[in-house]
Amino acid sequence: MDTGMINALGFSFSKNIGKLMENIVAVELLRQKSGSSSRPGIFYWKDHQHREVDFVIRKGTVVSQLIQVCYDINDPKTRERELKSLIRAKSEMGCSDLLVITWDRESVEEYKGNSIRFVPLWKWLQG
Repeated sequence: MDTGMINALGFSFSKNIGKLMENIVAVELLRQKSGSSSRPGIFYWKDHQHREVDFVIRKGTVVSQLIQVCYDINDPKTRERELKSLIRAKSEMGCSDLLVITWDRESVEEYKGNSIRFVPLWKWLQG
């Protein structure tokens, strides 16, 4: 999606920040994939209860990372939804590298016995 078109034609930019962040992450993951000789696969995960993970990174047949993108992880309902989805996908795919890309939070936190990294978008983009 062209983020410039969203800004030019959209009525409310602030409500779209989360979607714009997801778009930026997708473009960066695709850019990394095109420059990599190992060519990781980039997927999306959703279960029958509509829990979802924005990006599932697979190298060969192994899921190497699960990534959620969330503008405001401070809202308790949003936080619970995003982290529950990560943990469910982890249990299904056996991946322990759990990442939440946020607007401004940087930390490593425990959630239900799982270690989850939170990284601001600007820092994640720097590599």
